[in-house]
Amino acid sequence: MSKPSAIRTTGIVVALVSEARTLTSRNAQPDGMTPLDQGAALWLSGMGPIAARRAAQGLADAGATALAVFGVAGALDGRLRNGSLFCPEQIVDERGRAYPTDAPWRTRLQQRLASTQLPLHTNGSLLSVQNPLLTTADKSAAQQRHAALAVDMESGAVAEVAGERGLPFIVLRAIVDEVEDTIPAALNNSVDAWGRPRPLALITALCRHPSVLSDLPRLYSRMQRATQALSTAAKATGSAMAWPS
Repeated sequence: MSKPSAIRTTGIVVALVSEARTLTSRNAQPDGMTPLDQGAALWLSGMGPIAARRAAQGLADAGATALAVFGVAGALDGRLRNGSLFCPEQIVDERGRAYPTDAPWRTRLQQRLASTQLPLHTNGSLLSVQNPLLTTADKSAAQQRHAALAVDMESGAVAEVAGERGLPFIVLRAIVDEVEDTIPAALNNSVDAWGRPRPLALITALCRHPSVLSDLPRLYSRMQRATQALSTAAKATGSAMAWPS
């Protein structure tokens, strides 16, 4: 995968191991590229804009003709429920910059996803932030300031690279936490950048904050439903995410 001709179609940025597993049965390596069918490839970046920018640049350097972000996001609007899909019209960042997604590509995705019967939202903006929004208050403040429907940490950086390289760009997210959900900081800090559990940190968090144990079943159920939606979407759109070869 080191040759520039390795990708002939879509380069897909995914932050988490669980997201990568919905696209391929291969063992995707952190901070690296994994080939997919149809001349596409994914890059398992880890969370955050710095990692996502590095991934997008790596995919573009390897020959990607389009860039996509695929994975989970948090809702900022009550209409987006756990397990629904969001393919936004544009990405906005905390500095007020806006990055439109490719409209014809978004239409093709919508057509492919119609057969899944999953709830799909294709209007509105997705907010891309530096740090996670863990509380209802944080989400509400972000929604009021930016008028976005959902939030992630990677799409803004990938959109910026796509603009620099002149590449079509799109985002497809499954909603994991709803707007009224709070994610305990102790649990959020118990996973690494790729979403893998850090056992010692988790044990420490549970010892110091035993009340968060009651949140685990809800969070697990939310993630399971979101990743199932991603798996269904991946099968419907194909490895290139409906981008023509």
